[in-house]
Amino acid sequence: MTKTAAQPLAVVPLERIERAILLIRGHKVMLDSDLAGLYGVTVKRLNEQVKRNRDRFPEDFMFQLTQEEALEALALRSQDATLKKGRGRHRKYLPHVFTEHGALMAANVLNSKRATEVSVFVIRTFVRLRHVLASHKELAVKFAELEHKVGKHDEAIRSIVAAIRDLMAEPDDPPKERLGFKPSKARAKG
Repeated sequence: MTKTAAQPLAVVPLERIERAILLIRGHKVMLDSDLAGLYGVTVKRLNEQVKRNRDRFPEDFMFQLTQEEALEALALRSQDATLKKGRGRHRKYLPHVFTEHGALMAANVLNSKRATEVSVFVIRTFVRLRHVLASHKELAVKFAELEHKVGKHDEAIRSIVAAIRDLMAEPDDPPKERLGFKPSKARAKG
């Protein structure tokens, strides 16, 4: 089967990209190792290109993790976050993470066909997650409104129940009235 201009070279499942997106410092980001894997380059090559084009990566596009953040991110990414023994099996530097805009910029500085094509999928995944989060926020607002309405109804129901209980309660000591004929005061004086 030959490739046509309309057929993309690199099809990446969005679920794979979704699993690679983490929430760190309030930003949805991807680890440099995950992004390099998607773009078909080594982490070293990605970081070299980023370093050469540092002015294209402001803090809201890319930032380096602290030791604690790196350990937490690696633990989130895999169940086995321990480093393997042997030369070249662990990272010498703390990882960088890329936001949506940083991932796109990384594809641009790598200047490879695969990075350009895969970046479309990466951006679509970020957009999809943004829509999912927005719908969750809308749902949270609806729940808050519902709780408020139910809260008002609860107060009304409580007051109705209290009024019914008051009506059902027997009086403490009703005044005793005499049975029989009661002469009116006007007749009795006359």
